[in-house]
Amino acid sequence: MMDAAWEDAIKRGDVQIVLDLLGQGTDADARDRYGNTALMLAAHAGQREVVETLIAHRANLNITAKFGLSALMLALVAGHGEIARLLARAGTDLLLMGTGAPGFAGKRAYDLALERGMLELSAELKPKS
Repeated sequence: MMDAAWEDAIKRGDVQIVLDLLGQGTDADARDRYGNTALMLAAHAGQREVVETLIAHRANLNITAKFGLSALMLALVAGHGEIARLLARAGTDLLLMGTGAPGFAGKRAYDLALERGMLELSAELKPKS
């Protein structure tokens, strides 16, 4: 379970505290009470430096939480196209599909980018299969 200091540092974008906590053994993939990882929280909050730090520390790119959303999908939902591009280029599985909620069920990152008018980015997110 994610502790409060870790969650706060992620949301505020405090890279130094994130690095300190990782150095002390904090699990990069620990989940908050909603099932979100640090990478998901940082992506949704637009904290690019934290996202880069977590990628460098091998945070799992493909964990999903509520409605089957990954960090990449959460970045798109929040309108953070550059973070979405960063996550896609880092190797996030582009075939992951949202579930449950009408706005996400059966949709991939590609679909979410298209819906938000991110046409150039959507081309990068189009699954190859």
